[in-house]
Amino acid sequence: MSIDQRTRLHKDRQDLQRDQVLDSLLPAAITRFGDVAARGLRYKELPALGLLVDGRGVTLSEHGDSLVLVTGVARAGVVAELAADALSDLVQDWQSTMGLAMTARVKISVGTLDDWIGWEPVLRALLDGRRVHETGDVTFSDAEGGELDLDRSFSIDDDRAEMAHFLSEAGFLHVEHVFDEAEMAGIGDDIDEWIGRATPDDGESWWAEDSQGTSQAVRVLFFYEKSEALRRLLADERFQRLADLTGEGHAFGGGGEGLVKPLDIVKGLSDLPWHKDCGQGMHSYVCNSMTTGISVTGADRRSGALGVIPGSHRANTIATMRDRRLDLAPRLLETRTGDVTVHCSDTLHRAHPPIERPRKVVYTGFRLPPLEDDEVKPNPRYSREARAQLTDVTERIEAADNAESERRFRARPG
Repeated sequence: MSIDQRTRLHKDRQDLQRDQVLDSLLPAAITRFGDVAARGLRYKELPALGLLVDGRGVTLSEHGDSLVLVTGVARAGVVAELAADALSDLVQDWQSTMGLAMTARVKISVGTLDDWIGWEPVLRALLDGRRVHETGDVTFSDAEGGELDLDRSFSIDDDRAEMAHFLSEAGFLHVEHVFDEAEMAGIGDDIDEWIGRATPDDGESWWAEDSQGTSQAVRVLFFYEKSEALRRLLADERFQRLADLTGEGHAFGGGGEGLVKPLDIVKGLSDLPWHKDCGQGMHSYVCNSMTTGISVTGADRRSGALGVIPGSHRANTIATMRDRRLDLAPRLLETRTGDVTVHCSDTLHRAHPPIERPRKVVYTGFRLPPLEDDEVKPNPRYSREARAQLTDVTERIEAADNAESERRFRARPG
């Protein structure tokens, strides 16, 4: 029932040079996993990928039953321009194709940003041997081998082995009645207080805009540090019972963010589209952590309930949108006040926009312990400062796209 998918050690990451990657690392990866990657490329029907790195260009394309690497980008259907340090981070899964776009470290000069992002699972197949998901790859079984009820919810006192099995199969849990309404009211008051204190340039909040052009704070960063009520709640045995469900040592690492989900938001990071929490990169270093959502006000289909795609944590698919080829059906997790949702960091999920009532939620989670002999090195691109700067990420993503493309990238609602 393991959900630990880590295959890389932090201590092994290096500052790879351009020619080291193009002349050694990529050819070696093609020898090892070129057939796995080519199968994924065929399945996804993507154009050949050109990499233009500090003046040197190469193209990855399918030839026979494998990928090949050829000189130049003349025959590439999508061309990504990036510096050597960005290439180094990409091939080591330190940042993903989307992660590079979100941090303004790549520019698409031919083709579309969609195609660049579409190459992410193919690159993971090439570099890590993780097969690109195909229809029928993921199935669901209960502990006895029967059909798993994906609509099941749990209580905090339910059998832990059953909860662990469900989590490993489906990639999420819905746990009912963990906290009471009085406790949630206290958390809600703290969210309101810090949302009220937020300013656009404080570096501690995310902002969004409604259809009338009004900007408002929608997320309180570092909320764990600001709310004594939240700190008490997360130290409570009821919450801590969710930590090590799979027996792999998941533990609360501190932190938590308070969110409001207002009505009529049209711009900004409020109602996030389908994504995985590892969508910016580092899947092979951290997955699967477990993200928990504490329903401060509850949420249903009218007030922006969380959507999840069961089994997507077992699928090497696009991590920053829902692939049109993905055969896994989404579920809506409708919660009451005090319920807790849990999802694996590699599970596709989204925030449905509320259409009748706003809601409040707190997100925090549990992390895996370091692998044996590893030396965990925090990625500065996911620092407090970088986290705060994500409030303006939409503009950076769109700026990375090819200006001549007829199909501009947009955060998809579906």
